[in-house]
Amino acid sequence: MVAAIKLSGVTLRYGSRRGIEAIDLAVPDGTILGFIGPNGAGKTTTIRVLLGLLRASAGQATLLGRDCWSEGHLARRDVGYVPGDLRLYPWLTTRSGIALAASVRGRASTPADTELLHAFDLDPGVPVRKMSRGTRQKLGLVLALVHEPRIVLLDEPTTALDPLVRDALYRILRDRAALGATVFFSSHSLGEVETLCERIAIVRDGRIVANEPLTVLRARATRAVMIRFREAETAAATRPPDGLRVHDRAGAVWHAELAGDPASLLTFLHAVKPADFTVSPPDLQGIFRSYYRTDTDPGTGSAAT
Repeated sequence: MVAAIKLSGVTLRYGSRRGIEAIDLAVPDGTILGFIGPNGAGKTTTIRVLLGLLRASAGQATLLGRDCWSEGHLARRDVGYVPGDLRLYPWLTTRSGIALAASVRGRASTPADTELLHAFDLDPGVPVRKMSRGTRQKLGLVLALVHEPRIVLLDEPTTALDPLVRDALYRILRDRAALGATVFFSSHSLGEVETLCERIAIVRDGRIVANEPLTVLRARATRAVMIRFREAETAAATRPPDGLRVHDRAGAVWHAELAGDPASLLTFLHAVKPADFTVSPPDLQGIFRSYYRTDTDPGTGSAAT
């Protein structure tokens, strides 16, 4: 099976400066991939290579099996794109924008067009020059999605969107992915990709440092645990179960960190019958930050050599 999006050893340099280095990434049909990293990590450069706007110095990038540079005009037919610095003609309206997109792509209007207008609550006759920043962003999303593309490339797409509009976008993207579309969602918001994406690729200093299903990252994440014993003496005499690291003991209360499967903790709690306990959700933020640090090897927390 040909990956909908594929980068093989893709490197791009700006003179002596590195943009991205030896990027290997394959995204199957129907996947929502979160492509995350700090500002300047190489997210936008990667998207521009996929769009054929930049030519890789080495390696190959393909969309639906077509080379993004030599066959870019064919590859882009099945792509919807929202850039991070969206610019629209000031005279453009939602109505004229949809008509223009339909004319360029040789398609007629469909009921999906009206559904998108309702989902993003857009007035079809208001020109861009009278729109707020958030409304312009919504129009950009409509123009990217209206032709029902097989690949959706989004570069920081939720900038200026309110929470309700973000929820509408997430719902649309999930629906499109369920029908086989592939979504490449670039963001530096960790919570956002955790909410939407099923697979995460993390880029740092122009390189992919992680590419894993969200479920795998969650399994590695730690949880904050508080256990309140009925008596301080019991707390002092009790040995924690495997996987639970107690970092603070204050009388009858433990504050701890749980790594891995919580089954052993549940068995332990059933046995000791504490007065109270809390267990937080997996701390993905900590995992992501470990990849962002430049003084450690990706994912290990050990000093780079």
